[in-house]
Amino acid sequence: MTEFHHVPVLLRECMDGLRVAPGLLYLDCTLGGGGHASEIARLGGNVVGIDRDGDAIAAATLRAPGIRAIRGNFHEADRLVGDARFDGILVDLGVSSHQLDRRERGFSYHEDAPLDMRMDMSQATTAADIVNGASEDELTRILRDYGEENWARQIARVVVDRRPILTTLSLVSAIDAAIPKKFRAKDGSHPARRAFQALRIAVNDELDPLDRSLEMLVGLLKPQGRLCVISFHSLEDRIVKNTFRRLADPCECPKHMPVCVCGKKPVVRLVPRKPVTASDEELSENPRARSATLRIAEKLP
Repeated sequence: MTEFHHVPVLLRECMDGLRVAPGLLYLDCTLGGGGHASEIARLGGNVVGIDRDGDAIAAATLRAPGIRAIRGNFHEADRLVGDARFDGILVDLGVSSHQLDRRERGFSYHEDAPLDMRMDMSQATTAADIVNGASEDELTRILRDYGEENWARQIARVVVDRRPILTTLSLVSAIDAAIPKKFRAKDGSHPARRAFQALRIAVNDELDPLDRSLEMLVGLLKPQGRLCVISFHSLEDRIVKNTFRRLADPCECPKHMPVCVCGKKPVVRLVPRKPVTASDEELSENPRARSATLRIAEKLP
């Protein structure tokens, strides 16, 4: 196994949000290299960790031998952990530094590599399968819905014309040809960023079950336990925000009703009501934390 490099984002904010304390039980749904989990263990917490990536599981258990690591998808956490209930649950929806930095995983648009993007290397579908197998309309939908790409149709058309596209830089070249330079993002972001995000989400089926999974994770909390979720783009954050708000205020009664008659009671409270972002100090040390957003919900008694 190659060395698993992972820099946990919003580390202190997550520990505070989870209210980590000795002897309590925590679930890290996206174990990665064990950065967050090892800090929970250092503070005296007991940790169960889940990850799809075998390298991540191996690295996390080396970093913090006391962690109980389970290989699987956190969308199935209720099945994986059985009857266990937790004082805190953490979900980090980002791609780990290790996955981004390992050229052969195909997540980066800066280096040439096979067009892969699988978080779980045992799954069958790769980014190349989607790029070369989907219709122009389907590629357009993926780029638009998962990447919020304004040039989705144009990119899809060039990709279809140039197929087969088997490497990351071949895809970057197609994207570059599809987006006129005068319409590139003014913030200097890479023109392939949104398309690569969209394909990664599609390959790993990251968004479709997210709202249901968040509700399920709340069910795995003990009363007054906390669910902390770190997202890295607006699509994820919107799902997290809307799910938390719905669980905090599920009443369906018309606004003019003086009292609730629908009988739906709040399940969580938002802590705090606004999202947490990285400090200037963290950004100077880890620029990848720039887009990280942390939202916290506490299960009501």
